[in-house]
Amino acid sequence: MARLALTDACIMTGTGDVLNNGTILIRDARIEAIGTNVRVPADAEAWSLKDKVIIPGMIDAHTHLGLTQDGVGAAHSDEDEVDDPIVPHLRALDAINPEDIAFKDALRGGVTTVGVMPGSHNVICGQPAAVKVTGLTVEKMVVRAPVGMKIAFGERPKNAYGSRKKSPMTRMGIAAILREALVKVANYSKKNGAERNLRMEAMIPVMKKQLPLRAHAHRSDDIMTAVRIAKEFGLRLVIEHGTDAYKVAAELADAKVPVVHGPWIKVRGNLEQSGRVPESPRLLIQSGVLTAFSTDHPVIAIQNLRLQAITAVEEGVSQQDALKAITWNHARIMGIEKRVGSLEKGKDADLVVLSGPPFDSATKVEAVIINGQAAWRR
Repeated sequence: MARLALTDACIMTGTGDVLNNGTILIRDARIEAIGTNVRVPADAEAWSLKDKVIIPGMIDAHTHLGLTQDGVGAAHSDEDEVDDPIVPHLRALDAINPEDIAFKDALRGGVTTVGVMPGSHNVICGQPAAVKVTGLTVEKMVVRAPVGMKIAFGERPKNAYGSRKKSPMTRMGIAAILREALVKVANYSKKNGAERNLRMEAMIPVMKKQLPLRAHAHRSDDIMTAVRIAKEFGLRLVIEHGTDAYKVAAELADAKVPVVHGPWIKVRGNLEQSGRVPESPRLLIQSGVLTAFSTDHPVIAIQNLRLQAITAVEEGVSQQDALKAITWNHARIMGIEKRVGSLEKGKDADLVVLSGPPFDSATKVEAVIINGQAAWRR
């Protein structure tokens, strides 16, 4: 069995613990041992990492990697199927191109797992997938699929269909179409021997609370409409983007609704994003909202995920909370926390070696290990 020992490093586990002069022992694809008194077997390859910092492989739960590919132009995008506003049977997994060069950018930036989302032009947009950033085929990359059901509120579906004089043309229309679809699924699930319907089947895990609705929403009123509908049908909910989520942070915390927040290191591209403030990550976290930071790649290039966390720390987010917001919290939101998101015995050996503290802008990614293998070294 191949073993790799990373010794003498400062290890930030992602769950709040910091191990000084720590060691991680990797066996094949898993973490075999972690701590300050780990015995290194004689047959292990050893990396001495004095003055280095090890963190979990970073995760971004909301990207479009492999669907909107870097360097090929919008004409080759596979994000949106804009014909019917209700398309829950669409699977991101079926359109991810492992040869998208942005996967290599993610790797060099220390991002080891991403959630790949369908676009947001429909009311029910389809099924996102969680994948590692290395692998020749999607089958080799996938961690879990699906990891929710993407839905969308606001200007995106309004513009996509309103321009065609087709519903939904208003926010009322979006909510009505979503509620109608949920009622149809509830009715379908009660029928015995009904003819198979892939759209309905895709929604049943949502109705059973096995998967959350992943709701694209910027404005606070759209966010609260999502909360209202989720409560009406007794569903799990995650807010995606959440530009104005800080305005209703208390309501989100009370409803136990997480937010995959961002990106905010970009211009305010439209009216929906005009309420963005730099302190929003801190306000959400202080209010008790489970918060994860996202690039929404390609809106912000995936290798800048850590940069988003750096800006959050500058605005008062603690380093431990910032680390969780680019690792552990994403894993929890996507339901993959038993495999990735923190450095613990038995988990996938996905980790990043840094030249210094993770939220110092001068710190460099020096090595990335995925599934126990050195996937990239500076």
